[in-house]
Amino acid sequence: MGEDEAGTTAGAGPGTGTGTGPALEVACDESGSDGENLTRGNTDVFAHAGVHVPVTAAALALREVRARIRSPAEEYKANHLLREKHRRVLEWLLAPGGPLHGRAGVHLTEKAFFVVDRVTGLLLTDPEAAVALFRTGRDDLGNEGWRTFLAAANRLLRGRHDGEPHAPVDHFLATVDALRAARPAARTARVLERLAGQRDRAEAYRTRLSEAPAGHIPVLEPLLPAIVATAAHWSAGGRPVRLVHDRQNILTAERIAWVEETARHAGIALTGVELVVARSDARVQLADFLAGTARRIASDERNGRGDPALTALLRPYVLPASVWGDARSWGALAPEANDPLGVAG
Repeated sequence: MGEDEAGTTAGAGPGTGTGTGPALEVACDESGSDGENLTRGNTDVFAHAGVHVPVTAAALALREVRARIRSPAEEYKANHLLREKHRRVLEWLLAPGGPLHGRAGVHLTEKAFFVVDRVTGLLLTDPEAAVALFRTGRDDLGNEGWRTFLAAANRLLRGRHDGEPHAPVDHFLATVDALRAARPAARTARVLERLAGQRDRAEAYRTRLSEAPAGHIPVLEPLLPAIVATAAHWSAGGRPVRLVHDRQNILTAERIAWVEETARHAGIALTGVELVVARSDARVQLADFLAGTARRIASDERNGRGDPALTALLRPYVLPASVWGDARSWGALAPEANDPLGVAG
């Protein structure tokens, strides 16, 4: 077997390469995709997992999961592990000494914060505005006002064309004006006032969107930046990394090219992305297990119903570059000293 087949030792972190040698092969899968519908979809967290486990070891781990769960299903998914009766199997999978420990990582995206980060980035080019608005908006605007704002922002950024070309712009700005009229606290009012003055930028964005070719990069798609973040994590230190990813409709040839080009511009040693059918690769199935269970654990923590034991087991896997705005839940989910994108300060 080559170096990649031999794998890393349990507990050894990624990114320890010296910039030479064969590419580290990392198998990936995601959980929680709702397309560009991030505010009214079925899930509030998106998770993208990367697993560096030798093929033979992954097959043995998958066989062990099957032996412990004993389901007749042809293909096991994360939902099998999330059933209470199989909790011990999930704990074994994530625990120190388990098949994934030291060999896997998961990038988390809090969807509501992702929308706020994208809309303030587009209109204000100010990353601090996203943090400020996200951390005060719900309290200052109330739950209904906050949901209304998120839905209007999602509609503005979404690639789908509905009605007149600038109808999403009119709707978003009318929503912002209505929320300002309710006189929220000054900390939120300041960001809303800045957003209200950005009609030109918003209309220019919708015009660009209407002229974009098929296969353009959606602003609201969390999968593509998550893949780049996963490649960055595993190639830290300069070691080349190659991703083997479950097939997804979003991953067209044009978008894979965007991922690879973005990685190159960022100095990430990504040598390529290969798409495979999950059931044909035990490593990708393990990535599915991690992505699906991480999404549920993180969502429960975000919504105040977290399981302390499962959150603690997940913590070593969470990538620092995760896109997360809620300070309380991040404090529980993040390894020590981890600070996700856009939440510093």
